[in-house]
Amino acid sequence: MIRRLPLVLSLFMLAVSAQEPAPKPSGEKLAPYYPTPESVVDRMLKFGGLKKGEKIFDLGSGDGRVVIMAAQQFKAEAVGIELDQDLYKQSTDRIKSLGLEKHARIINGDITQQDFSSANLLTVYLLPNSNEKIRPMLEKQLKKGTRVVAHDFMFKGWTADKEEHIPDDGEGRSHTLYLYIR
Repeated sequence: MIRRLPLVLSLFMLAVSAQEPAPKPSGEKLAPYYPTPESVVDRMLKFGGLKKGEKIFDLGSGDGRVVIMAAQQFKAEAVGIELDQDLYKQSTDRIKSLGLEKHARIINGDITQQDFSSANLLTVYLLPNSNEKIRPMLEKQLKKGTRVVAHDFMFKGWTADKEEHIPDDGEGRSHTLYLYIR
């Protein structure tokens, strides 16, 4: 009996640790959650020239609407990065309910701790100081020809290859999109 005690304790600890929730990712929140209207999401993906089979990352993916539309309508490999646990769960559940798990996923993590080197397109709706914070990381990681679509806030120090102004998103608000080709 005494010889089995370490084994029993090990199995008990393993069972307890399997029931504990995963630790919440740490990191700085780079923007408040403010959902992009569906009409603007569609424009962002078209403006970025997203094609079937390409890989897109949405930085600060919120409820997953960019990731879902990219996978559903554009047949892209879509990945969102979301720090907020509740938004991560909401968007992951929606992806599962739509049967998009093969083409869409959300990473519950910090944008600044990710590798975007495989991206064909990045979509970003962050604050100006957040864009400035992640710009050096993107400059190091993004391969030549990667497209970046920034919603409403440009990247200081980069020159946009194209700009598009949306006078009314259907909800009475205007938006500006900036396309950068690295």
